[in-house]
Amino acid sequence: MLRFALVGCGRIAKRHSELLGHRQIAGAELAAVCDLVEEKARRTAAPFGVPYYTDMHEMCRREAIDVLVVLTESGHHARDVLALAPYRKHIVVEKPMALTLDDADAMIRSCDAHGVKLFVVKQNRFNVPVVKLREALEAGRFGRLVLGTVRVRWCRRQDYYDQDAWRGTWALDGGVLSNQASHHVDLLEWMMGAVDSVFAMATTALVDIEAEDTAVVVLKFRSGALGVIEATTAARPKDLEGSISLLGERGTVEIGGFAVNEMRTWQFEPVQPGDADVLAKYSVNPPNVYGFGHQAYYEHVVDCIVTDKQHLVDGLEGRKSLELISAIYESIETGREVPLRFAPKLCRLGQASPMGGA
Repeated sequence: MLRFALVGCGRIAKRHSELLGHRQIAGAELAAVCDLVEEKARRTAAPFGVPYYTDMHEMCRREAIDVLVVLTESGHHARDVLALAPYRKHIVVEKPMALTLDDADAMIRSCDAHGVKLFVVKQNRFNVPVVKLREALEAGRFGRLVLGTVRVRWCRRQDYYDQDAWRGTWALDGGVLSNQASHHVDLLEWMMGAVDSVFAMATTALVDIEAEDTAVVVLKFRSGALGVIEATTAARPKDLEGSISLLGERGTVEIGGFAVNEMRTWQFEPVQPGDADVLAKYSVNPPNVYGFGHQAYYEHVVDCIVTDKQHLVDGLEGRKSLELISAIYESIETGREVPLRFAPKLCRLGQASPMGGA
């Protein structure tokens, strides 16, 4: 039984604590939780009868822990992973793994040096329709890919950002691209392959935050295919969709719903046995934007630790989508097309506000 401990008890901690605390993951249990704010830690720990701490180092010294789950503010992920790696416990870190490429590289190096497996949370890769799409892609059913698109049309009002001072800031969060849409950016790159260049525009339309709440991006992939990212938290009055679509010379697939969990289009030529049943089997929209993927994700983490097999989203894989998001922000600042494999100059993600705020 692997013992998991949470570091950070904010909004997303509820999802992680319920899965681990209610033992919904075979071979895993919740051992302890930690947050700098004692009331948050106490509230998260109470339903499961586990100890809580306000100092993660004290928790690591006193508790028998196998895996640390870092759920702190995005801009603090690197700081916390670097501080925890010397305890030689495997680490799960929420998306995005960091806000700068230098921080991501430091995290990867430190975990490697201490023999620690680093897992980045990308639960949408484990959504059942997404797994089915990946199978078709790997089987070559699309032929040459032509166009890939992701859309995130969610609703986040001012009260969401006002919950915590770090939300929507450049130093600790970024906007819809680095936070809400980071899963979808990851899916698009995972499906379509390496990106050659990006051109992006963004605006802050309906809320008072430093970063963007709405963005559009055009991508050129090395394969010659094109891509589009549409991301907003300005959908009103409620969440509309989180989707991905792939178009190739021999087929088209679209997965929609509001958590990339509902198969909407599955068309290929030639038709294969079972194609007619795909929509019925893979069209289950989850109750919230987190979807069903966290459980399968944690099962994958446990399997990788127990069997020592290669994990699907390690630090290097998590870095890929961060590099793409950084290039998108660079394009927004410069108003120009930005090639990948670049050195960020004007990208504000992970940087303190010029006004001196967080």
